[in-house]
Amino acid sequence: MKPTTLIHVALLLIPLAQLARADDIVRTPVPDPRPLMLAALQASDGQAHGVLTGEIAQAITQHFNASSPIYIDVATEHRYAQSGCARLNVRFWQDGVTLPGAKAPRTQTIDFGINYCLDGLPPRSLL
Repeated sequence: MKPTTLIHVALLLIPLAQLARADDIVRTPVPDPRPLMLAALQASDGQAHGVLTGEIAQAITQHFNASSPIYIDVATEHRYAQSGCARLNVRFWQDGVTLPGAKAPRTQTIDFGINYCLDGLPPRSLL
């Protein structure tokens, strides 16, 4: 049997529910983005993913009649010479947000960049 045929046979034996989709991401519930920023600084791939929890997250979701929780994705853009420090991109996003005056709900995204270190302070140098 050819190797490609073996792969096809193996895929047929795996229930569809067990096949991971490329966009499946494990998200950590967090009350604010800081735990994810620290996790991204420590991650080998420089990324961390979560979902915002708490009263503020609930209030925002209800106010905009959104169809999903508020997701947070943190990505390392640049690591600095100072150990444990990097430029991070922090993205908040939510599906099904209805803005005032909008004709239809949409995905709303807010990004910000921050220079951040494991000690919670900015780096001493941007080199």
